[in-house]
Amino acid sequence: MAAPVDLELKKAFSELQVKMIDTQQKVKLADLQIDQLTRVQKHAKITQTHMTSLPDNIRLYEGVGRMFILQSKEDINNQLTDKQRTADEKIKELEQKKVYLERSVKEAEDNIREMLLSRRSQ
Repeated sequence: MAAPVDLELKKAFSELQVKMIDTQQKVKLADLQIDQLTRVQKHAKITQTHMTSLPDNIRLYEGVGRMFILQSKEDINNQLTDKQRTADEKIKELEQKKVYLERSVKEAEDNIREMLLSRRSQ
């Protein structure tokens, strides 16, 4: 009778272990995406602050692929503001996802501990 119980515990343990590894990888990916979005946000903010010191009648060009398009200062400023806003929204979404995934890892660890404790008590 001990063999079936051990097989069940082994199967559940391996499933929980796979879930933990998968979740930890997703958390790392979310961290990398948050870092990248933070860099994009900082770049847009720095560019925007440098643009404020420029005169209003200056010609500004936006890089698109391998070419540059003449844009007004207001248009480029609006694009940078939108870029910052979307990056901020994505960062918030990723942080919520990360919290959920970390909670999932914690629950998986708790389940593994409970299984080990129940096995020791039997």
